[in-house]
Amino acid sequence: MVDRFGTSVRVKEQPCVEPAEVPCDFCTGTQLKAVKSCLVCLISYCQTHLEPHQRVAVLKKHRLVEPMDRLEDRMCKTHDRLLELFCQTEQVCVCQSCTETDHKSHPVVPLKEEYEVKTAQLGKIEIEVPQMIQERKCKIKAIKDTLEINKKDADREIADGGKVLTALICCVEKCRDDFNQTVKEKLKSTEKQAEDLIKELEQEIEDLTNRSSEVNQLSHTEDHLHFLEAFRSLKDPPPTRDWTTVEVRPPSYVGTLRRSLDQLEETLNMEMKKLRDAELKRVQQYEVDVTLDPDTAHPQLILSEDGKQVHHGGVAKALPDNPKRFTKNICVLTRQSFSGKFYFEVQVKGKTAGCVGVARESINRKDRIIVIPENGLWTLYYNKDWLLFRDDPSVRLPLRAELQKVGVFVD
Repeated sequence: MVDRFGTSVRVKEQPCVEPAEVPCDFCTGTQLKAVKSCLVCLISYCQTHLEPHQRVAVLKKHRLVEPMDRLEDRMCKTHDRLLELFCQTEQVCVCQSCTETDHKSHPVVPLKEEYEVKTAQLGKIEIEVPQMIQERKCKIKAIKDTLEINKKDADREIADGGKVLTALICCVEKCRDDFNQTVKEKLKSTEKQAEDLIKELEQEIEDLTNRSSEVNQLSHTEDHLHFLEAFRSLKDPPPTRDWTTVEVRPPSYVGTLRRSLDQLEETLNMEMKKLRDAELKRVQQYEVDVTLDPDTAHPQLILSEDGKQVHHGGVAKALPDNPKRFTKNICVLTRQSFSGKFYFEVQVKGKTAGCVGVARESINRKDRIIVIPENGLWTLYYNKDWLLFRDDPSVRLPLRAELQKVGVFVD
């Protein structure tokens, strides 16, 4: 009775289980904190209930470890033994019996050893993840900044374009008004001519009607004397026009619209020139200075000493092999490489033919490639008769005059 009473007093003095601690599986009622777990019994014990494992010879042979929660989950479902090893081939926890059967030829290590490896990897991930998060936050900021810039560019473009288009609309409206006015004036002139002729005809009709009345009255006079005296005083016939050749000629509108459109075209060309000048001025703010790189030049190309000029030599020179040099396509790149917005101009006056543009730095320089965007080249081919944007299919562009220079803008 004294022993039991003492035991119950000691149990009441022990602290209860905290949330992060493993409870004793042997306690009834209020569970106390486990101090050890038995891998044979698969039970966790508090200090009081652990006492038999420290006293009984058979129980002393049991393997005790630090308290573990859910011990049944730590046992191999196949062999009912502790999962204390790690298979590196299949990346699973195994027991000792597994290494003699299904995982016989697989490399295995103790859980602690693999735990240390994985912990190191986790530590690396813990460092990398915040960095990745920060990089993505920076990317979000960059995208938002780009959107803001694009919005400002769009607003400016809409404002500038609105002014130009409004001016063009005014030009078209003025052309329409002038055209309408011209047609109306021609019609008005014809109407005035017709009205004057009608008035003249009406006046002749009136005069002729009066004369007809006098003649008719005289024709009914039978007194010879009165008739002859009245006939002598009969008024001379009013002057009349020969109307057989008189006609109202409709106005000719042929060429009226064409002349109006010619004038409109001239105005639009002036506005287009202003627009081109404005666009050119805008892209020229991104102008860069470029020099040609002799290490990239095809052996048939000859470069000037300052790297500003190139022409086709016709014969391949013996040059040292260079990984940057074109060996099939007759091309040359600049020393400088660019990203973002940039602009440069190439003087081509007097050249019989050529190709100008931009290329990815990673393009194939040793094999013959088709010069199209799919292969990393955006170019304009030119000769004395026409221009051709190299694509699949290529796009022919009008050549309105002899080509002087080509401006290249990447936005």
